[in-house]
Amino acid sequence: MLTEDVVLKAAKLIVNSNYLIALTGSGISAESGIPTFRGEDGLWKKYRPEELATPEAFFSDPKKVWEWYNWRISMVLKAEPNKAHYALTELEKLGLLKTIITQNVDDLHERSGVKNLIKLHGNILEARCISCSYREKIKTPYIEIPPKCPKCGSLLRPDVVWFSEPLPTGALEKMYESAKKADGILVIGTSAMVMPAGALPSFVKNNGGVVIEINLDPTPVSHYADVSIQSKAGEALPAIVKKVKEFLV
Repeated sequence: MLTEDVVLKAAKLIVNSNYLIALTGSGISAESGIPTFRGEDGLWKKYRPEELATPEAFFSDPKKVWEWYNWRISMVLKAEPNKAHYALTELEKLGLLKTIITQNVDDLHERSGVKNLIKLHGNILEARCISCSYREKIKTPYIEIPPKCPKCGSLLRPDVVWFSEPLPTGALEKMYESAKKADGILVIGTSAMVMPAGALPSFVKNNGGVVIEINLDPTPVSHYADVSIQSKAGEALPAIVKKVKEFLV
C-alpha cells in the first residue's frame, strides 16, 4: 500500500545510498499496455512457453513463433513510456541511480531517456540471422513471415533470449559488476523468479545493501525488503522521486 510513511522511508534510503541500482520486470511496462508474463493475466497463463519461446519451437514452426512475436512487436511499437519509466530516468539524471538492469525486451526505458541500461533478455525490436552475422532493427511488424536474411537467405529470429538459452555474456558481466558495487536496489515489477536476475535483490541485501520493492503482488523479495510497496509503479515511483527531490533542495 502506498502511504506517506513508506514513500518517506523509500526516499530516505535512496538519498542515503552511494550506489543505487534498479531491477525492472514486465510489471513496469504493464501500465503502458504491454502484458506481463506471470501476473494474474500474464501471457504464460494463456500460452505455453515451450511452443513459443524456445529454440525447439522456432525450428519446429517458425511461422507460428513469428506470428506471436509480430503481435507483441506491434504492441511495443504502439506503447509509450509511462510515469514509472520517466521517474527512473529522473533518478538517473539526479545522479542517484547508477544502472538499470531490465528483464524486459521492449524499448521503453531507452525511449524514456535512460542512459545506463543493461538488457538481460535482448530486444524484441531487433532480429538476427540464424546463420550469419546479419542483424536488423524492426520498425514495423513483418508482412511476410517468417522473415529471411537479406544476406544469406536463412531465417531471421527475434533477438531475444529464449528458455534454455544463455544470457548474453556482456550483459551478465555488467550485471554482476553493478551488483557488487550496489548498496541499494530498486526492485520494480518483477516476480524475482527468473534467474539469475531474481537473485540480485538477495545478493545486494546479503552485502549489507537496502532493498526497495514496488510490485502489485507479494514476491519472494517482499519478506526481506526494507520497503515493500504493493502498488502500481507509475503511482509509487513518481511520489518517491518527488520526495527525493525535496530532500535534495
